[in-house]
Amino acid sequence: MKIRLAYGREGLVIDLPDDLNVRIVEPTHVEGFADQAKAVHDALRQPIASKPLRQRVQSSDRVGVVINDITRATPYPVLLPPLLDQLDHVPQSRITLFNATGTHRSNTQAELRGMLGDEIVRRYSIVQNDCRDQDSHTLVGTTQAGNDIWIHKDFMKCDVKILTGFIEPHFFAGFSGGGKAVMPGLALLETVLRNHSPKNLDHPMAHWGVTEGNPAWEDIREAASMTQPTFLLNVTLNRDKHVTGVYAGDFEEAHVQGCAFARTNAMVPVEEPFDIVITTNSGYPLDLNLYQSIKGISAASQVVKKGGSIIAAADCWDGIPDHGEYGRLLREADSVESLLKTVCAPGFLKQDMWQAQIHALICRKADVYFYSENLTNDQIRGALLRPCRSVEAAVNELLERYGRCASICVLPEGPQTIPFVRGQ
Repeated sequence: MKIRLAYGREGLVIDLPDDLNVRIVEPTHVEGFADQAKAVHDALRQPIASKPLRQRVQSSDRVGVVINDITRATPYPVLLPPLLDQLDHVPQSRITLFNATGTHRSNTQAELRGMLGDEIVRRYSIVQNDCRDQDSHTLVGTTQAGNDIWIHKDFMKCDVKILTGFIEPHFFAGFSGGGKAVMPGLALLETVLRNHSPKNLDHPMAHWGVTEGNPAWEDIREAASMTQPTFLLNVTLNRDKHVTGVYAGDFEEAHVQGCAFARTNAMVPVEEPFDIVITTNSGYPLDLNLYQSIKGISAASQVVKKGGSIIAAADCWDGIPDHGEYGRLLREADSVESLLKTVCAPGFLKQDMWQAQIHALICRKADVYFYSENLTNDQIRGALLRPCRSVEAAVNELLERYGRCASICVLPEGPQTIPFVRGQ
């Protein structure tokens, strides 16, 4: 049987014998809107629990629009023109786009043009968050959990604050979108470290598809509320990255409705865990590096047996990456257990420790084989993973261990599908 995996821009076709015990698990496919721009226009004119955006903005207002960075698949050529049409009574000089890089690197001009289009990059001022620059952030309050919330000061000077993004299940925040545009998107590193702490990530409710009772998500929502967002524009996407739902309006209520839609289509029950799970990180741009690809591996870990194996395929054109602390944390650990000991040590605070923690917990549960045309075997081994130069060859090797009747699950779209064992 031939199965197309979401991998890079072109995909990766694997060919498995027809007699294997294979189950393909995908999200419910929802067709994108025939006219996606019209769907966005309509949602902006009839928002959820809010007046239309145009009515909420004066021509004299300073407007801040938060956008995702290159690590997200938000279709800005579809979203931004209708949104900016609603702001055509505001001088362009009073509108700023804030690139919510969180703890990621800044995006290059070429990347910004690819994300937004040449015309928008030419016409509008774009400010990129630098999480390490405290002088560019200001303290806006302290959450109930004790997290001091530092947010980009230029964004806080705006009279109108618009959050954009797309909604999909998230491996410890429950869902993406909503307040994540602000925190971690525009936050200081120390604020993110406190939110992404080992204590929060170890909480049983810090999980795919869970928001209420999830300490990471509730801290994010409270932090975003402190910035007093004016409006939210979020979308859901299908496997072709086409818009399937538009959620515009009140930043909390619109997000709740978008999460409900995403949960219905992305969360897929299975009856029991599998010996082998093959996964991806949803292709370009989401599989740009190993750091991001842990999301797809985490999705697979939900339904792999303890002692089972995960085979992940991700393009990783951005490497491990070289920026941030994730790669260094992996290289300095001589085992999964030593990595966990380091990142969970009392008082340890370092960028990317959260990704390293989840990485280690998955590897403690299952062997992880990694296929990438852009990482060397040494890089993969240095990340405490097993190199894989052919998905089919890895499957054959594992069948010798588990037997020809081994159960195999394939997640062609990676974390666009969140499988779970029914009853757990």
